[in-house]
Amino acid sequence: MRKFWVLTASCLVAASAIGSAALAQNAEAEAAAAKASAAAAAARAKAQVSPNDPLEKICRIGPRSRETEIQRIEPFKVFDNLYHVGPCYVTSWVLTTPQGHIMFDTSQEPFIGLIEENIRKVGLNPRDIKYIVVNHGHTDHFGGAKRLQEFTGARVVATPQDWKMIEDTAGKPNNRDNGKPTDAPKRDMEVREGDRLDLGDQHLIIHTAPGHTPGNLFIEGLVLRDGAQTYRGIWGGGGLGAPGLAGAEQGVKNAEKLNAVKGVQVYVQTHAWQEPNGYPGGGVHERAKKLANRKAGDPHPFVDPATWEARATRQLETAKRVLAEEQAKAK
Repeated sequence: MRKFWVLTASCLVAASAIGSAALAQNAEAEAAAAKASAAAAAARAKAQVSPNDPLEKICRIGPRSRETEIQRIEPFKVFDNLYHVGPCYVTSWVLTTPQGHIMFDTSQEPFIGLIEENIRKVGLNPRDIKYIVVNHGHTDHFGGAKRLQEFTGARVVATPQDWKMIEDTAGKPNNRDNGKPTDAPKRDMEVREGDRLDLGDQHLIIHTAPGHTPGNLFIEGLVLRDGAQTYRGIWGGGGLGAPGLAGAEQGVKNAEKLNAVKGVQVYVQTHAWQEPNGYPGGGVHERAKKLANRKAGDPHPFVDPATWEARATRQLETAKRVLAEEQAKAK
């Protein structure tokens, strides 16, 4: 008995030391990621755009991206069971099933009233939404979660790491709502790598890809219906790791995990316009225009497996290049 307690005490001391080191390392990574995110946001606001650029680019980067009115767009149906109900710059989707619906991302104020209105416009009952999944802990993705949870009664889903980000952001100025305090939901449902979210005919697999935030995620397994045809979708695009060598190593892991998901036909984007040069073949709103003009027998403009495959491959190549650069710096 005595020996057991001595060993336990030693283990606790070691665990405490290791835990403190890990916390410090995580704090540094989080601070670096936050600094990089703030710099990227500032660069987006100052970016040069042309009046001839597509709407999804103008509402995402450049001076007009900060205007409220340009973000107010009509909702639209992409597949028989997938609707876009968000503003212009950041997407908010509802995936429907006979047993209830799943919402992906919530945008932020002052656009939550628009989302509530758009949900009703496409003919959905808000109370049928059972889950609200938050891609990561930045305000433009979770900022409407508290109000939309009250509106729908849904569970709010995020990774433990990004629940902490959400909690830390509560009360801080909202950069799109005249600096009003950010309203954050209380910690609800936590998900981790490999967890499954099953609802009706949807059996989704959750993956984490730390870097953009500590608990950034993407989801595979969306079944999207277009008449008698079904397609496989993915929500979220993974992402590179945080700055530095450890972040670069994680970025390669993220990209390898993303490339391990096979058979993706539809990329359900978290932002309408893909930085830095747009998603080849068009982002969300460009493809929505093509969809509105689609004639019988035409291919579905959102079904584009070749472009997704090229994007995933490019992400892995970029991640390996970044890792090689960081390794060279460390020598």
